[in-house]
Amino acid sequence: MLKKSDSLRVALLAAFCCMLWGSAIPAINLGYQLFQVPKGENASLIFFAGWRFMLAGLLTLLIAKFALKKNIIPQGKRGWGCALKLACVQTLLQYVFFYIGVANTPSSEASIIQGVGPFVSILVACYLFRVEKMTLTKWIGGLLGAAAIVLVNITEKGLSASFSFSGIGCLLLSMFSGATSAVMIKRYGRDNDPVVLNGWQFFIGGSVMIVLGFCLGGRLHPVGFSAYLTLGYLAVLSATAYSIWSVLLTNNPVSKVTVWQFLQPIFGVALALILLGQVPTVPLWQLMASLVLACLSIYIVGKAPEKK
Repeated sequence: MLKKSDSLRVALLAAFCCMLWGSAIPAINLGYQLFQVPKGENASLIFFAGWRFMLAGLLTLLIAKFALKKNIIPQGKRGWGCALKLACVQTLLQYVFFYIGVANTPSSEASIIQGVGPFVSILVACYLFRVEKMTLTKWIGGLLGAAAIVLVNITEKGLSASFSFSGIGCLLLSMFSGATSAVMIKRYGRDNDPVVLNGWQFFIGGSVMIVLGFCLGGRLHPVGFSAYLTLGYLAVLSATAYSIWSVLLTNNPVSKVTVWQFLQPIFGVALALILLGQVPTVPLWQLMASLVLACLSIYIVGKAPEKK
C-alpha cells in the first residue's frame, strides 16, 4: 500500500504526464500543417511520427547520460532484448496502428476508443499478465472512467458505429499494444533503469518508423523554423512524459497509474480551448460531469486494496 506522501507524488506526476499528452493533439495537428502532411497520407504520418520518437529517444538518452549520470547501456543478458521488444510494442506497433486508425475513424469514435485504454490496461494487467489482482472496486472505477470518456464525446449528432479494420480495427490494436507495453515496462524495469529503457525503445522504434515511412513514400516539407520548433516540442513532450510514466509504472501497481489517463482527453479539450481558442463541441455541464466521473474513477481505483 502506498503512503499518503507517495500517493500524492504519484498523483501529481501522473496528472502532469496526462496534461503533456493532452497538449500533444493540437501540437501534432500544427505539425501536420507546418510540415505539409496531407490528411490520410499514412506514409508521411508514420515518417513524421518516426522523427518525433527517434528525437525523443535521443534526448532521453542524453539526459540520462549527462544530467542523471546513468549508464545508458541496457543491463543484464536480456537488456537489449527488452529494449527491442518494448520498441516493437510501445512505439512501432502502437503508433503505426494509431496513426492509421485515427486517419480512418470519425473523431468521436477515435476519442472513445483511446479513452477506454486505461481500463483495458487494468484488464490486461489483471487477467492476461496477472501482475495484480482484479477487484470489484477496480471494475467500478474502470467503468466509471470509460463512462466519462463516452460522455465527453456525445454530441447532438450522437455516435456512429461503423467498423473497419483500417479504422476502428487499427485503433483497437493500438490500444491493446499500449496496454501490453504498460505491463512490459513494469516487468522490464525491475532489471533495467526505466528511463534508459524508455530512451532506447523510443530511439529504436522511431528509427524503424522513419525507414518504414520513407520506403512507403512518406516525405516532409517544413515551412519555416516554427516547424522544427513544433517537432522539438513533441520530442521533449514524449521524452518527459514517458520517462516519468515508466518510473511510475515500475514502482507502483499498473491500475493505480494507468487510471489517471482518463484525464487525458479532458486535458486535451481544455488545452485546445485555452491555447487555440477552439469552441468545445459539447456543453460545459457535459465536460464538468465527465471530469467528475473521471476523478471519481481515479479515486475509487486508487483506494482499491491489493489482494495478496
